[in-house]
Amino acid sequence: MKTAQISKKILKQLGRTNVNFELIKEGDKVLVGLSGGKDSLTLIHALKHIQRVAPYDFTFKAVTISYGMGESYRHLEEHCKEYGIEYEVYETNIFEIAKEKIRKNSSYCSFFSRMRRGALYTYALENGYNKLALGHHFDDALESFFMNMFYNGTMRSMPPIYKTQKGLYVIRPLIEIRERQLESFVKKNGFFAIGDEMCPAMRFDIKEPYAREDMKTFVKELESRFEDVAKYIRASFYHIHDDTFFDKERFSL
Repeated sequence: MKTAQISKKILKQLGRTNVNFELIKEGDKVLVGLSGGKDSLTLIHALKHIQRVAPYDFTFKAVTISYGMGESYRHLEEHCKEYGIEYEVYETNIFEIAKEKIRKNSSYCSFFSRMRRGALYTYALENGYNKLALGHHFDDALESFFMNMFYNGTMRSMPPIYKTQKGLYVIRPLIEIRERQLESFVKKNGFFAIGDEMCPAMRFDIKEPYAREDMKTFVKELESRFEDVAKYIRASFYHIHDDTFFDKERFSL
């Protein structure tokens, strides 16, 4: 069985995040959302590594959400088989629903994201999984933090783990790893990773998700001016003095 080559830096951060937040434990049954992009490809191999070296047992399965557009995921099926990863395509009618539910020039990307997440929740709960692993990385958390601040007036990011109302835990094992590290992993191993071309939103008259792109540009400009800014923002996510802001319910009086 083939094994992917993962850098020591990724493995070190992966292990630290897993231990700090107790993402995966003995007996867990983990579902992994596999889109075929660099993030989810790295995630399935990261979990395969943890499964090999961890002093506890857990199982995981990769699932791709099919939107019902006649798309083929044969390359992902072959990839998972080659690396000994359990895999399934979960068929849905999300594409047909989108035709009825979304108005012209609406934000299709956010709609499909919500529907895909909902399908993963449904599959996980119906098949006895207690955790759902997603491939969000630190750049996603950083961009979400600034998006919420600049567009919504809230201080909010992406937690490494949270529990849904129905009791399913959502975990993000890659949340402290940079996007460029995932790009390097895919390139080093010669993996084929899909991009936005597979998103069903591309088949509609879409409204481009400009906010996310604006934040990507903003973060790049910020890092070009302040070399270690991402490192310090990451540290600040661990050291939150919420009684120093303007929410009177959090004041220390």
